[in-house]
Amino acid sequence: MAGQWVPDVLGKPFEQLTLDLGLDGASGPLVATLVRSIPNPLVSWTQPLRDVDVLYVHGWSDFFFQTELARFWNGLGARFYALDLRRYGRSLRPGQTPGFIDALDDYDADIEAALAEMGHGTDAASSRRLVLLGHSTGGLILTLWAARHAGRATALVLNSPWLELQLGAIGRQAIAPLVNARARFDPLGNQPAVDLGFYTRAQTEIGALPLAIEEPDWRPERGFATRPAWLAAILDGHRRVTAGVDVGCPVLVLLSRRSSPPLAWDDVMTSTDSVLVVDDIARSATRIGGLVTIARIDGAIHDVFLSRPEPRAAAYRMLEQWTSGCLVPRHPPGRDAR
Repeated sequence: MAGQWVPDVLGKPFEQLTLDLGLDGASGPLVATLVRSIPNPLVSWTQPLRDVDVLYVHGWSDFFFQTELARFWNGLGARFYALDLRRYGRSLRPGQTPGFIDALDDYDADIEAALAEMGHGTDAASSRRLVLLGHSTGGLILTLWAARHAGRATALVLNSPWLELQLGAIGRQAIAPLVNARARFDPLGNQPAVDLGFYTRAQTEIGALPLAIEEPDWRPERGFATRPAWLAAILDGHRRVTAGVDVGCPVLVLLSRRSSPPLAWDDVMTSTDSVLVVDDIARSATRIGGLVTIARIDGAIHDVFLSRPEPRAAAYRMLEQWTSGCLVPRHPPGRDAR
């Protein structure tokens, strides 16, 4: 059973709820954490998205801290929720391997627990609409979830989703047999570091990182250590996207216009995606549904909503423009959506 809503580390109006997922072997409880920001109903009832609930899922080596993103959705009348997945951020417990999973479908338990608390469980008959919002790895996870649960989501918004490996499809296919073999006999083995800290440095120079949360384990400068079984799960997700999936709803994909290789520090990393190859992601995005809008934001970094003010504003303008067409009010003004 879930616990009680309590004040979140982000301060008002954010609250958090611990979701019990059972036991994590010898390391103890396995949990996910749901964070919410609910707009004032006296203000939101005239807004276009007053009957919308948003569920945000973060990326690799990350957790939810994007308060501006929550305020954007609240300003349109939507209820905003964010999920710190098992072994991430608020959900990371002592003795656990940060970020580890050996099958992306296992996150169904985290997502379903969150949706049940939001009133969108499998046995619920909510009149409210559900928008899924995923960043990077969270975008891959939600894409695959939506494709397996057609009809549950009204729309899907992807912020630089990790839909393809940085080596491209050919490189992924070449290494997959080796990764899968090692995952079978050494699932938690050590692998060479792939994050040299340049993305964190870019965010720091922009001033995008939270200053009030002092939890270095939640978001280490060089990311979590990767594990063979985790990488095998990611590659399998990329394989499924390449084969083609259908999320069953309109999709908005937000990407930087350009990428930069994370081999040595360059100031251009503060205005490009230094994590993913955005051209490859754009191509992969065409395989996830029948109605996919791809928006390329000039000057954006990997998390487009943490970019410098001008590209960040452009990303929010694009998001609002898209929602105004895709998520038109379902109820006439003055009618309360319950």
